[in-house]
Amino acid sequence: KIFKSFLSLCFITTGENEILDSLQKIASRNKMWRSYIGMGYYDCSVPPVIQRNLLENSGWYVLTQYTPYQPEVSQGRLESLLNYQTMVCDITGMAVANASLLDEGTAAAEAMQLCNRRMFYIDPRCHPQTIAVVQTRANYTGVKTVLKLPHEMDFSGKDVSGVLFQYPDTEGRVEDFTALVDRAHKAGALACCATDLLALCVLRPPGEFGVDIALGSSQRFGVPLCYGGPHAAFFAVKENLVRMMPGRMVGVTRDAAGKEVYRLALQTREQHIRRDKATSNICTAQALLANMASMFALYHGPQGLRHIAERTHNATLILAEGLKRAGHKLQHENFFDTLKINCGVAGKDILEKAKQREINLRLYSDGVLGVSLDETVTERDLDDLLWIFGCESSAELIAEKMSERTKGLLASPFKRTSKFLTHPVFNSYHSETNIVRYMKRLENKDISLVHSMIPLGSCTMKLNSSSELMPITWREFANIHPFVPLDQAEGYQQLFRQLERDLCEITGYDKISFQPNSGAQGEYAGLAAIKAYLNSKGESHRTVCLIPKSAHGTNPASAQMAGMKVQVVEVDKDGNIDVSHLKAMVDKHKANLAAIMITYPSTNGVFEENVSEVCELIHQNGGQVYLDGANMNAQVGLCRPGDYGSDVSHLNLHKTFCIPHGGGGPGMGPIGVKQHLAPFLPSHPVVNMQSSNAESSLGTISAAPWGSSDILPISWAYIKMMGSKGLVHATEVAILNANYMAKRLENHYKILFRGSKGFVAHEFILDVRPFKKSANIEAVDVAKRLQDYGFHAPTMSWPVAGTLMIEPTESEDKAELDRFCDSLLAIRQEIAEIEEGRMDSRVNPLKMAPHSLACITSTTWDRPYSREYAAFPMPFVRPETKFWPTISRIDDLYGDQHLVCTCPPMDVYESPYEERASS
Repeated sequence: KIFKSFLSLCFITTGENEILDSLQKIASRNKMWRSYIGMGYYDCSVPPVIQRNLLENSGWYVLTQYTPYQPEVSQGRLESLLNYQTMVCDITGMAVANASLLDEGTAAAEAMQLCNRRMFYIDPRCHPQTIAVVQTRANYTGVKTVLKLPHEMDFSGKDVSGVLFQYPDTEGRVEDFTALVDRAHKAGALACCATDLLALCVLRPPGEFGVDIALGSSQRFGVPLCYGGPHAAFFAVKENLVRMMPGRMVGVTRDAAGKEVYRLALQTREQHIRRDKATSNICTAQALLANMASMFALYHGPQGLRHIAERTHNATLILAEGLKRAGHKLQHENFFDTLKINCGVAGKDILEKAKQREINLRLYSDGVLGVSLDETVTERDLDDLLWIFGCESSAELIAEKMSERTKGLLASPFKRTSKFLTHPVFNSYHSETNIVRYMKRLENKDISLVHSMIPLGSCTMKLNSSSELMPITWREFANIHPFVPLDQAEGYQQLFRQLERDLCEITGYDKISFQPNSGAQGEYAGLAAIKAYLNSKGESHRTVCLIPKSAHGTNPASAQMAGMKVQVVEVDKDGNIDVSHLKAMVDKHKANLAAIMITYPSTNGVFEENVSEVCELIHQNGGQVYLDGANMNAQVGLCRPGDYGSDVSHLNLHKTFCIPHGGGGPGMGPIGVKQHLAPFLPSHPVVNMQSSNAESSLGTISAAPWGSSDILPISWAYIKMMGSKGLVHATEVAILNANYMAKRLENHYKILFRGSKGFVAHEFILDVRPFKKSANIEAVDVAKRLQDYGFHAPTMSWPVAGTLMIEPTESEDKAELDRFCDSLLAIRQEIAEIEEGRMDSRVNPLKMAPHSLACITSTTWDRPYSREYAAFPMPFVRPETKFWPTISRIDDLYGDQHLVCTCPPMDVYESPYEERASS
């Protein structure tokens, strides 16, 4: 009933070479000015060795899994993320860090959410986009935010939950916040510090003056500006806050052989477990960018990072001296890399001279000018800046005449005296040869799509073609500051308009916002748009959000973040929404009904035939329909959410529209809305986005106006190259592949849900729960045994506990589908041998899986099956091509009971750091 073909002329198939030519023309419209705007975004030198061997490497980015949920085949990525966490802890002086958040603004909002009372102070000298993101979150969660300078903050009451300040602040000032932290603690409030990793290489770290939470962006550690993203935020806390910390966290545990290994720690904190009780909806974050920052730190080491920081600071000192000689007044004497300059009436002339040299400066809201330097600044850059501000001396002459005592922060009480990055991993890989070998060694530990299919249900692990990825490193896309004037980013603006038009055509929506930089953020933005719309109609009392029991865990978490009260709707025996229960819930809550969140096809892998009726029921009772776009890969070209009743959806561009998963991010979750919600789309405090209405807007969701802009050319290129026929064909093949696999497996495993005609959607659920009783085998045992066959496991225990969800996508050919099905059939035969008593129920290939190379080659073998059977269970699993799990099965419980989230001692590493001896 809802089928609709959209074979319009705007979707003509285009070849790879033509697409790259078109994108180059678009990119050329972006002007490559030098930007000294700062505000949390800085140019940096991306080491080519990291760009080539990590960012542009299929094994690290293009074809990696959604999240390292199977640690036995993800040790490389996990080790790198643990390095990242250690780097953050060391530099900030904090106890524990997570494996990244989406951006600095989101991290600040998460910090506010972690503080557990109703009033939150914000220092107005934080970056304006950070303030906006925090205020938006507070607006929907009922927290009162108050902008006050530290000396104005009143902690006499008991309602203050915390305080957020910036160090160094947005004006460049470095000041001592020790007294503020002490005052906050005496009142029982938490101190949250937004900070800069490069500055902390020479500044006293916040952990040393008692801060509870340190946060910020790691962008300037080897990640380009990218017109705002993607960039990895960091978030570090004191030990007592670790179980409330948002986001993924890598920890150390041990495997079955007693070896110390890595895995995701404390997953019970996360939204897929806690649902509406979660304090955060963070799911996918920025793992790829965290890995880049981690490798940047490894490559440079502590001495190299300190040198970069000192060089940046010294350049700022030279510029400051020149500005003083030219008669300008600096508003702050203690600074790291940013100057706020009072130029008086000369300001306009200075800005005009800056345009002549194609240089962007910051213009503060009070009309004062600002300059932020970075590691890329050269003597020529300094000379140009000095000329712009009317200084007749050159940088060289100023440097020669500066007093030896002019050492700025390096001779002040703010100077860092503590050591950092002392672990050998940060002191061993300072040559290209060594860092390449280290990255390759880690890459070889991880299974990815370069090895075999990754059938993670609800993750859409499809092919990401090389041509789609090429433009993201072009300087015209990568080296643009997000706050440049719009006429300097006309290429990006053209790409946004065209991609918006294409996505509206595909989805049936009227407007798109690209600001949300993950699917979970898209959920939050969409629900906030609904809430803003209802408030504008005088219906602020509508706060109830109905969510099916089978929904993604982010759904209820996002609903509570948007200020809604979650009410759960039951699911019937066929995996559909229980319509009778839904009607009862609607009738019960119709006076306060705000929205329903549904997924189509459902998270149970079936096309719900009554989806239009569900939408109509909600609309009849004054509510709005939020359709989770996680399963759009089964809809593109066949039906459009905007046509069958949905008001808003987020679109997982990192699923359906081919942005790679990166092993845990970056993601991109733009929202599409019908016209009545368009006035409420996100806005931005720094950039006039033109398409958004600042007065009615829901607020600001992400730190950058258009989220992770640099990865949008991937989806743009995918749609253009596929064309209408290709997009429809991809959807049809994705559904066909799932049904083919379900048919092959149905006589050996129970397929949990099907549609009324016996078919599944683009994914399906294998019910392995009966094997617990018949053979003592659970979903985790099947998942680990699949690693011996060379495959990553399907999604485990979601959406139904004890099951496996399989999504093959359209990218896999029949031969690969058959290999995976043959593996599952062989595993079913192994289970049968246990059921029949021919194999022990405790010591068998499933319970003992996976079998690492160390296990297979051990001197002792006391298992009742052969080594060959353990390692090579099928003819296609051959010694010369087999992917070996690098460790035995991990012990999750031990890891959570003995929590370690920084680099362990050197003797637990598998590979010795022999490079140190030769370097």
